[in-house]
Amino acid sequence: MTARRIGWITLLAAGLALPRVIYPVLAVDILAWALFAAAFDILLGYTGLLSFGHAAFFGAGAYAAALVAVRAGVPFPINVICGAAAAGLLAVPLMGLSIRRAGISFAMITLAFAQMVFYVVNVWRSLTGGENGITGIPRGSLFGWSLQSATAYYYAAFPLAVLGLLLCWRIVGSPFGRVLLAIRENEVRTETLGYPVNRYKLVATVLSCALSGLAGGLWVINHGFVALDAVHWTTSGTVVVMVLLGGMATRLGPLVGAALVLLLRDFLSTWTDAWGIVTGAIFIAVILVFRQGVVGTIERRAGPRPPSAASAPAVERAEGSALPLR
Repeated sequence: MTARRIGWITLLAAGLALPRVIYPVLAVDILAWALFAAAFDILLGYTGLLSFGHAAFFGAGAYAAALVAVRAGVPFPINVICGAAAAGLLAVPLMGLSIRRAGISFAMITLAFAQMVFYVVNVWRSLTGGENGITGIPRGSLFGWSLQSATAYYYAAFPLAVLGLLLCWRIVGSPFGRVLLAIRENEVRTETLGYPVNRYKLVATVLSCALSGLAGGLWVINHGFVALDAVHWTTSGTVVVMVLLGGMATRLGPLVGAALVLLLRDFLSTWTDAWGIVTGAIFIAVILVFRQGVVGTIERRAGPRPPSAASAPAVERAEGSALPLR
């Protein structure tokens, strides 16, 4: 058995044992935020697009899953899948306009759209509850198995989260992902090779946003309520910190970053009200030591970076190997 296979088996075993080590509600949060961070890294780490508005899609998935569960009685996991679909549909117009710009302009446009979504959620009280949010979201049952227990819900949500993560890794490891790397390294050259860059960006952003909505749906069913913080800009900031802390363009980086942020926040909040200041100071120190993030720095020191993340030949590998979007 290869070391790679042993590593994946160990990771799967750790995921299955997680609710036995920490309390299950936090374990589900780690699952959901790890998926959110992995979906966000499709844009930041692999396409080179910094979005400050991903809370809009995480929150859209959460609100959509909550609404279909409460008002239509849609059971798990269909309600969570509806959340992913809603986030993907919302991404088509919003990100379709955003990708027409790059760099800081793209980041500011996504932030502006996210604030628009926040405003709509806040004022549309008949649908979203406004500041009061939506409460009483049921976990329901799955194939006759009650999900009222947090542990039971964790094991029901675990396959969906794993499938979402596998899809993220498949996207970035495919020929399509090679083109995204090429766009990140040299957008102009990629376009001159004949690839419709904007189409690749749009597909990447819609996939990223839909998977973020899936994460939001898993998160909201776990807690049984959703409020404005799900679409607040601080949610976007949190996922950026997770990816930077764990390591951009690494498979395990978003998972490690999400676990570190949530575990540290949970630990510090038990003994100080100023946990945000302490957490921020720790993050700054970690990022100064681990310039490429925790996982990125470990991979760099352990050996050469994987070919999929090598910057120089990315455009050349994209040529002739990508799935055409023409």
